[in-house]
Amino acid sequence: MKEITTMGILAGGNWIIDNVKIVDVYPKEEKLANILRESNSNGGAPYSVLKAISKMGFQFSLKGIGAIGNDDKGEYILNECKELGIDSSLIRKVEKTNTSYTDVMTVQSTGKRTFFHSRGANAFLDESYFNFSDCKAKIFHLGYLLLLDQLDALGADGLTGGARVLRDASHTGMITSTDLVSEQSDRFKSVIPLALQFVDILFVNEFEAEMLTNIEICDQHGNYSISNAFKAADFILNLGVKRWVIIHFPKGCVAIHKNGEKLFQPSVKMPLDRIKGTVGAGDAFAAGVLAGIHEDWVMEKSLLLGVNVAAASLMDPSSSESILPWQECLKLGDNFGYNSH
Repeated sequence: MKEITTMGILAGGNWIIDNVKIVDVYPKEEKLANILRESNSNGGAPYSVLKAISKMGFQFSLKGIGAIGNDDKGEYILNECKELGIDSSLIRKVEKTNTSYTDVMTVQSTGKRTFFHSRGANAFLDESYFNFSDCKAKIFHLGYLLLLDQLDALGADGLTGGARVLRDASHTGMITSTDLVSEQSDRFKSVIPLALQFVDILFVNEFEAEMLTNIEICDQHGNYSISNAFKAADFILNLGVKRWVIIHFPKGCVAIHKNGEKLFQPSVKMPLDRIKGTVGAGDAFAAGVLAGIHEDWVMEKSLLLGVNVAAASLMDPSSSESILPWQECLKLGDNFGYNSH
């Protein structure tokens, strides 16, 4: 049992089993690709964030909220939570549906991923799962918005279920953070802004930021504009986020605070032969940042840990298996350097 020295992190939302398949090529419709390797691992924001923090070796309490099926995948999740010291008492089994899973097709030569998702039990996760009356956590992390049917639905009060959950968490005094899913839809501008007034820290990648703002951060050739990333972050901040907007992308991340503070942290320059897959890198990044915030680190140090934990996650096709103790993660940047921009 872990020694609890501080208040801990509570994370709710999507609990997913990722079926990661390494393929030689992503095929066109009606064409064939070869599966070279495959493995099963954790997926979804709360599962991946809490697992990453546990593997980093931080000694504070970790607790999850979510829905799983009464099946082997659900048992896998509960057993791993026990092994990692994650309190799973608020993860409920939903009868007559499967545990959510995603088939992740990762192209070996590029690390690019394509997702085929079965919503399963996550589609039943609603506000009744989130009772904060006895909660003593320091941070509450919710994800992914746009992938939680009940919490993305609009209520008669003009708020989504996710917005109300974040509002209630905020009223307890917890620091609230959230993350989105990179879906191809027009829902970003109708669903996400409703929740932002209750969010202290928002994590988005470059695609999600572009969908919210119409500001291009990455062009068709893969070139990134840091100035545009700051413009997008500022735009999102003005939608109502209370403290930090953090946009992460392969070359690094930007963060902007309500008080006008702006930060850029380049990513670790990982050798290509060390990169086995990029699935889960965004959650690994968020885990590093949130762990730093929990420990009252300045944001510069939290972002530094974030990019190094993301780098560690790249060394295995799964989301979290290659994540190291946090001191070892930080050595990756020392060893390989950081990307220029």
